[in-house]
Amino acid sequence: MSKLLLPAVLLLALAGCQSATAPATATDATLAEATAPAAATDPAATPGAATAEAARAAVGRFVQALPNAARYVPDSASVADVGTHWQVLVPRTDWAQRMPSKAAFEVDKATGAVTTRPVK
Repeated sequence: MSKLLLPAVLLLALAGCQSATAPATATDATLAEATAPAAATDPAATPGAATAEAARAAVGRFVQALPNAARYVPDSASVADVGTHWQVLVPRTDWAQRMPSKAAFEVDKATGAVTTRPVK
């Protein structure tokens, strides 16, 4: 009986490992979509991010595509005009007792492309 049980357990373990890799590929595709300009992901949006609200919305769409989106609070984001782009600081719930407590994103005004920035 144990000779039959061991191969069955190994087969189930391998099947479980294969199903765990499928969502990671879907997440990568979702993340690639989020890095595209806003016009490519939302046909109703105008290209670029001319206003602070457009930049905040672009970062909100970008954050929602991340696998850890629940850790971000995009409603409390602050936006700063920095020449040719917007700097958007989004608070993180898991960084509550640490400084800095916000993640930084950069939104290009001309294209609306969102990129992550290091926070010092």
